Order: sequence, then C-alpha cells, then structure tokens
Amino acid sequence: MERDGSLFFRGLQNRSNEEMKLRKRKSILYYSPRKSTWHRGDLLGENIYLVLFTISLRICNCFLVQTSFVPDEYWQSLEVAHHMIKTGFVQYYSTLVLNVNTYGYLTWEWTEKLRGYTYPLIFASIYKVLHLVGKDSVQMLIWIPRLAQALLSAVADIKLYSLMKQLENQQLARWVLCSWFTWYCCTRTLTNTMETVLTIIALFYYPLEGSKSMSSVKYSSLVALAFVIRPTALIPWIPLLFRHFWQEQRKLDTILHQFLPIGFVTLSLSLIIDRIFFGQWTLVQFNFLKFNVLQNLGAFYGSHPWHWYFSQGFPVVLGTHLPFFIHGCFLAPKKYRILLVTVLWTLLVYSMLSHKEFRFIYPVVPFCMVFCGYSLNHLKTWKKPALSFLFLSNMLLALYTGLVHQRGTLDVMTHIQELCYNLPNKSSASVFIMMPCHSTPYYSHVHNPLPMRFLECPPDLTGKSQYLDEADIFYLNPLNWLNKEFHNDSTLPTHLLIFSVLEEEISAFLISNNYERTAVFFHTHLPEGRTGSHIYVYERKSKRKLNRR
Repeated sequence: MERDGSLFFRGLQNRSNEEMKLRKRKSILYYSPRKSTWHRGDLLGENIYLVLFTISLRICNCFLVQTSFVPDEYWQSLEVAHHMIKTGFVQYYSTLVLNVNTYGYLTWEWTEKLRGYTYPLIFASIYKVLHLVGKDSVQMLIWIPRLAQALLSAVADIKLYSLMKQLENQQLARWVLCSWFTWYCCTRTLTNTMETVLTIIALFYYPLEGSKSMSSVKYSSLVALAFVIRPTALIPWIPLLFRHFWQEQRKLDTILHQFLPIGFVTLSLSLIIDRIFFGQWTLVQFNFLKFNVLQNLGAFYGSHPWHWYFSQGFPVVLGTHLPFFIHGCFLAPKKYRILLVTVLWTLLVYSMLSHKEFRFIYPVVPFCMVFCGYSLNHLKTWKKPALSFLFLSNMLLALYTGLVHQRGTLDVMTHIQELCYNLPNKSSASVFIMMPCHSTPYYSHVHNPLPMRFLECPPDLTGKSQYLDEADIFYLNPLNWLNKEFHNDSTLPTHLLIFSVLEEEISAFLISNNYERTAVFFHTHLPEGRTGSHIYVYERKSKRKLNRR
C-alpha cells in the first residue's frame, strides 16, 4: 500500500513537473514572435523601409505645401518663438552669451494670457540651435520648424498604421493615411496639427479591443500634453476617457495612481514654462476655455450657423472620402463604435460654438479614415476604380491647395525679406500691410528689424456696444483713413502691401504721394470680400527719381 501510494504521488509529481515544463515552453512560444518582430530591422515598431518611406513622404509633403491656411500657423507659433528668445531665462542667455538680435510680435491673445508657451518653445529651441551652428538664415527659420512638424506627423502616421494592422490587417492599414486635408495640414506649425499628432499616438496606446499596445500611462500622458498645448484637445477624448473609466475594474487606482499624477506633472510643467515667459503665475488653459467656450468671444472673428460642420465643414474636410466613410460606418464591427461616437460628439460640441473653422475638427479626421479604410477593404468589384478615384481626387486637391490657393501672402513676405538686403538705404525703409489683419506672416518670415505695421483687430473685452477694430474702421472709408493717418509726409511708409480689390479705392492717395506699383503676386482664384486675387507692392518714389523719368 505504501509503495502504491508513493508511486501514485510520484506520478502526480511527475505530471505536475511536466505541466510546469509545458507552461514554460508555451510562454516562450507566446513571447518569441514579439521579440523577433522587434529585432528584425525595425524602427518605431515597424519595418525600417516603411518608416523611411513615411518620413520621406512627409518631407516631400512639407516642401509641396507653399500656401497659407490660417494666421495662427505663424502668429501663434513661429512669431511667438521669434519673440520668445528675448524673454525669461533665454533673454539672459541670448544677450550675455550669444549676443542674438531678436524681435517678434505678440498678438492680443498673449497679452491676455490665452495662449501657453509650451508649443512655441519647441520652435524657439530650434531657433536657438540654428543660431549656435550658424545656420539661422530666414529660409532655415521658416522651413526647419515645418520639417520638425512633418517628422512628428510621420511618427503619427506610423502609429496609426501599426494600430490598424493590429486591429485588422496590413491591407486595411494602408488605406487610413490617404487624406487631402491631412496632406494640407500635417506639416503646418499649428497647434491643431500638434493636437492631431498627439491624439493619434495616444490612440495607439488606448485600450481598444484587439490592440496589443495598450498603455494607460502613455496614452493619458499624451492626452494631458495635448490639453496643455490646446485645451480643446480634450473634447474628442471625453467619450474615450469615459469608456476607459467604465470598463476599468480598478477605477480608484486608475484615478489616484495614473490620471491625477500625470495631470499634476503635466500641468505643473506648463505653469512653470508660462511663469518664466509671462513673468507671473497664470493658468492659460482656463483662460483659453473661458474665452472660447464659456464666454464664446471667438464669435468676434466670425460666426456660422449651428449646422455648418455637418453641412459644410465635415464634408469639405473629408472630401471624396465622405461616401466611403458613411459606407464604412455601416460595415465596421462593434468595437469601432466608440470611434464613431467620438467623431459625432466632437462635431456636436463644436457646433454649439459660434466661431467655426475647418481646422478645429482636424483631430477626428484619422478616426474617420479608419471607417474609410474598412469600406475600401471590403469592396470587391469596384475596389480598383474607387482607389483610382480617391487617389486622383485627393492628389489634385492636395496639390492645388498646397501650391496654388492662397500663396500670395507668403510670396510677398519673401519679396519684402529680399528688399531688406537690397535696399540702398535700409534705415529709412518701412512697410505698411494694408490687408485684413494677420493676412501675412511677420518677423518670423523677414528676420530683419525692419519697421513694419499692419491693421490690428483685437476683440472688445470691455463690453462696448458697436465696437469696431482698426481694420474695420479702415475698410469703412480707406481713403479718408489714410489721409488722416498720414497727414505728414515724414510718416509715410516706403512700401505698401495691398490686395488688388483695394487699389481703385485708394488710387488718389497712391498718386498724390508718389507711390508706384513695383511687384504683383498671385494669391487666389477665389477672391472674396476684402481678399483679392492678387497682392500689389507699392513703393514710394522720391521726386528726383520721378523728375528724371
């Protein structure tokens, strides 16, 4: 009996040892593919050739976008960076160590502390490095920040591709990156672009069903950073955060040990950066939300009906992808429902605000492309014609908007920058930009302490009735305004920049003060209101030169 019992227990022990060995083998087999996948010449978790191709594509994308979109891509990033290197600890370093002569202009948003310095600090750092290596020419100051943004967008592309490859397959992942609006925006130095980049990378780590790259710490850190850069970045994440919180079993631990510490650290860094450059403690995220959301004062810069995003904004941004997006919404499995909810939620929230712009909904474009990819992947007979149609239509839109539409405001500043070096008497030169305010970039695209002026348009923050800014007053009666403003010849600028629609109205002023058109730049095929099809440069000629002719 004892022998039988001992044999029985030995048998159990041997079995358990065999089971333990099997478990070890199983775990090795389970983990080995992931390790080998990482070591096979990979970069950012993907094949190195795919990564290099994506980076090359976005660099080409950068150089094939030579038009202006909105003023914020210069006035809230590059222009601020140009000004930043005069302030805080950087001022001390610049003046005592580098002896840098810098200048820039801060719009009213910065005096009212509605914007934070975190995003412009990236470009200010780039400017500093360029100076250290002796490469701070105006072209480098314009293009290097955009190339940096292009590289970040390439990283976001790779992460979106990797996520869709995990969730579905490689073929579907290919179709989520082809959007004309992404091409148009992803290399611009806009906070919306950075918001979109961070949103995509955060989505890669978000706990979606089927994802193998989940990390609550990483995704919440990226969301917090996006919020610091642009507070409205939190809008698309509200349904996603609620879903995560609802499904999370350890809710209290997630809040106390992840969300709160990450939020505290990120917000503290933002406060310190803004304290350095503003010179006082300020919570710009609250000021931004208060102005744009709670008080809705952004309507000063234009308002649209509540349905604008559904009737115009969203269809334009998606373009020819719209029918495929709708088709994909019906085909996509249940696990993608949260992405659709996020898109609809974002459109609804932004629809409640009076001031609307295409770029505000840019962060949900990648979400939409997931459904477009699902639609294309399930097409059978019409797949090739559909892909050809999408490629051609998106390519034409991307090239036209990137190379033709609204390029004059950049071309004319290149002309002004060249004038700074070619004028015989630089000290007496000055420029007056008589266009809708912030139509052109400013010192970040001239990089010369040339006296310049433009028509300003700060909103009324005092509650005055029938308030008009300087630009509005000017356009009520341009000729009368000019005669009053420049009653003395000594105050007249040497160069004027105007849209073609204004020329006839102020022709008497131009003739009487000896201004002569010296350059013309194409701007758009679609002139509207105060914006003309061309930009004219007028130079004031001395009477001696006129008499010689």
